[in-house]
Amino acid sequence: MTAVQIQYISENLKLRASQIKNTIKLLEDGATVPFIARYRKEVTENLDEVEILDIKKLFEKLIEADKRREAILKSIEEQGKLTPELILKLKNALFTNELEDIYLPYKQKKKTRATVAIENGLEPLAKVIFSQKERNIEALAGKYINEKVKSVAEALSGARDIMAEWINEDIIARNKIRLIFEKSGILTSKLKKGKEKEGEKYTDYFDYSETAKTIPSHRYLAIKRGEDEGFLKVSIDVETDYAIDILERVYLQGLPEPKIQVGLAIEDSLKRLLLPSLEKEYDNKLKEKADLAAIQIFTGNLRQLLLSAPLGQKRVLSIDPGIRTGCKTVVLNEMGDLLADLILFPQTKQQESAAILRSLLEKHKIEAIAIGNGTASRETEQFIKSTLASLPEFKNVMVVVVSEQGASIYSASDIAREEFPNKDLTVRGAVSIGRRLMDPLAELVKLDPKSIGVGQYQHDVDQKQLKESLDVVVESCVNLVGVELNTASKSLLSYVSGIGPSIAQNIIEYRQKNGKFKARKELKLVPRLGDKAFEQAAGFLRIHGAENPLDNSAVHPESYHIVERMAKNLNTNLKKLVADENLQQSIDPKAYVSPEIGLLTLNDILKELKKPGRDPREQLESFEFGNVSDIKDLTTNMVLPGIVTNITAFGCFVDIGVHQDGLVHLSNMANRFIKDPNEVVKVHQKVSVKVIEVDIQRKRIALSMKDA
Repeated sequence: MTAVQIQYISENLKLRASQIKNTIKLLEDGATVPFIARYRKEVTENLDEVEILDIKKLFEKLIEADKRREAILKSIEEQGKLTPELILKLKNALFTNELEDIYLPYKQKKKTRATVAIENGLEPLAKVIFSQKERNIEALAGKYINEKVKSVAEALSGARDIMAEWINEDIIARNKIRLIFEKSGILTSKLKKGKEKEGEKYTDYFDYSETAKTIPSHRYLAIKRGEDEGFLKVSIDVETDYAIDILERVYLQGLPEPKIQVGLAIEDSLKRLLLPSLEKEYDNKLKEKADLAAIQIFTGNLRQLLLSAPLGQKRVLSIDPGIRTGCKTVVLNEMGDLLADLILFPQTKQQESAAILRSLLEKHKIEAIAIGNGTASRETEQFIKSTLASLPEFKNVMVVVVSEQGASIYSASDIAREEFPNKDLTVRGAVSIGRRLMDPLAELVKLDPKSIGVGQYQHDVDQKQLKESLDVVVESCVNLVGVELNTASKSLLSYVSGIGPSIAQNIIEYRQKNGKFKARKELKLVPRLGDKAFEQAAGFLRIHGAENPLDNSAVHPESYHIVERMAKNLNTNLKKLVADENLQQSIDPKAYVSPEIGLLTLNDILKELKKPGRDPREQLESFEFGNVSDIKDLTTNMVLPGIVTNITAFGCFVDIGVHQDGLVHLSNMANRFIKDPNEVVKVHQKVSVKVIEVDIQRKRIALSMKDA
């Protein structure tokens, strides 16, 4: 990493050069973002995960450019055209797009009009005309007539082709036209002929135009989807006369006669080469921007969903509702293990189902009931609640409607087959619903995040970038909450800092062979879990009931000696220190500062001693839908309770219990201007909404949070 690159990242992210340098060193040494943010605060001068991730992304872009630079230098050198000036230009170019501009004149080309003209010997003529110093151009062109060039007109045409390519490859020209696209490009979409009926859902964009730089990401992605599906013709247009005028100011500076030829070359270069090339480039730039915005929305929603409140370790009865095939019902113990499975028919065999339900409640001492939010969800919820109302001894059993999104995908997955090889898809789905209530994070990590049902246009954005971004969020959430080493699934362990799928499998196998882990240091006995992996992972793993209480905390083993010294100085032991807040308050962290450990880490240790292994997530609250169960029950101005299920750039979707989420548009979210829905709501938030419009035929519900 050069000083220039460090300075660029520093200026771009408004961080100190020392922070950039130290963070990159940690990343190069194999440290993960969660580990650096939590346990290397002194080294990074207290950077958070977002800042570290920003450094990592820019660093990777610069490394990518370094690789491309080497390839370009080698290619130009092989052509024998590498000069000291060119080397300097390439070394000063930070990113791949700048490098490609410099490389363009040296790039191996397919046959073009310019290469044909050069083969025909017209390059010297083009140079003379381009200099605009000679008067009698036609006489000059006559000297280049040969077997391949039959006339003066052909000679001048070939020379213009060469000049047009020079202009196209000139960084100055490209940057001038780029700027026009960025400042005043207009994105236009038109209906393709004969596609009116098929493309009906894109009616809004049949004849549409908007300034490209201000188009919202969701609208751009919608238009591009219409183009990809073959219904729309999309272009980004600029004012051609203005663009020609800009280029003429750069290149027309000589005698009148050659200026005419150069002017024609400018117009040809612009229309035939520059505009198509830079329109595509700018479209790609808009796509990257829209992708980034959509991915940010998706990752924000996913983070909120993964960190939604858990029920905790309770005995749960979980139901995947159905009418014709009945309600798939399972019983889970506190650890999420399957104890029983059966089918209830509350719609057709109500009394029998009520008796079975009572028996399950009594036998398994059920503490909560999870109901999937699919078909017959509300009817099943009403049956459960009416049955519980007749059983006063179970009045404290919590009933929660849980999102089924992605449960069917889990049911058919390798993970589900591995967990329940002898159970069918319906049982696995019901188990997933119940476990989501107990611990959303632990269960949802088993799914591809794209199947969870949050975000917008996830199939239209760059899939590699989306996956990387979602994986980062899952990793961040898992490490924020911490993982119980003795009960975590392979899926959950895979996201722990420094572990990954293969070591996670080794941990599971070690646990099966040797029983529960008794101490964190025992991790070092797991095959392939070396010192580096232990350093990265240990602080995020918890062991409930461990002999050393710090093994059930976020205190890293590398800092145990400090806590032991604190206990010794207070004439006590670790267990008493962890249990006694008065003892903790008497500790002066400044007394333990050393060259290796600073106040930032020491304050984190003291916070952790107060609530070792605490779960940062909120507590689960009970919730009940209003007295509606079908879209036909809705009337305008009806005020209902709901749960936010998804957040987009244009508003949020709310489940009000009628099997069809309603949309609260950005303009209806508050009695003030809102730029981002996240200012007002988060996923799984309980809200009150007013029905403002119902379209039963199109299954659309418009809601408002104003005055609700």
